[in-house]
Amino acid sequence: MADPTSATLAAAAPEQPSGAAAGRSGPRWLTDAEQQVWRGLMPVLHELPAALDRQLQSDAGIPHTYYVIMAMLSEAPDHELRMSELSQVTANSLSRLSHAVARLEGYGWVRRRKCPTDRRGQIAMLTDAGMAKVVELAPGHVAAVRRFVFDALSPEQVETLGRISEAISAAIASAGPGTPDGGPAEDA
Repeated sequence: MADPTSATLAAAAPEQPSGAAAGRSGPRWLTDAEQQVWRGLMPVLHELPAALDRQLQSDAGIPHTYYVIMAMLSEAPDHELRMSELSQVTANSLSRLSHAVARLEGYGWVRRRKCPTDRRGQIAMLTDAGMAKVVELAPGHVAAVRRFVFDALSPEQVETLGRISEAISAAIASAGPGTPDGGPAEDA
């Protein structure tokens, strides 16, 4: 059954201009093929993080986000990163990261300390117990990633997915921070 929203939008969509005029006079509607691909991608964007969360909740009682934070710290020199850098490599806002790190501190897996070169900055450090937890959880996490992603793809598809991921990440990065469309955020 067709989605009434997309059918309504498709019927209401005016003829799209081509060339340089495209995008200036209104929305650039998705083609039927693009709409089909987008609808196939949406469940992946939702279900993959949920599946990884379920695996880590089952194995350790933590969400995937916490594991990613610890994994990034485990790979950093001296197992530590400035909170601002950790925010970037884990794709978390500073406030969300701060909350997660506070929870990880409660488990004894991460510690924070003041940055010696910047009085306002903080450094997150993976503790020995945190490193042991990453080592314990890594096999189950890798098995889940392999099962949900790589085992479902041919080597050629893996290579293509890598290029697609880089292109999408570059488009998102070029939009910059701010509003969801990449424009500047308004002051509150």
